[in-house]
Amino acid sequence: MTMVLVVTGVGALIHVYSIGYMEHDPRFGRFFAYMNLFVFFMLMLVLADNYLLLYLGWEGVGLCSYLLIGFWHDRPAAANAAKKAFITTRIGDAAMLLGVVLIWSTSIRSTSEACS
Repeated sequence: MTMVLVVTGVGALIHVYSIGYMEHDPRFGRFFAYMNLFVFFMLMLVLADNYLLLYLGWEGVGLCSYLLIGFWHDRPAAANAAKKAFITTRIGDAAMLLGVVLIWSTSIRSTSEACS
């Protein structure tokens, strides 16, 4: 519950700050759609009660990080940073997937041995 409060509280503060910061940007709506999607996936990650939802939340946070970092994709620095973030998160995603598969396969094996 603490992490839910942290995610929603910090997310709310970022939203309030971003309203002024993005006030005159023509893609105001798109930015806040990305921000809300980020908070949604972060809450999914925190509230997940199984490994599949945990992994989907993890993937969603990575996707939203890429979208937010590359929001001003017309700037070369932002486009390059988004590419770096994408590659970095793909490495983390592969490791997370491997961990989830190992946990799942170990739990299936131990369950089948207990039933025998």
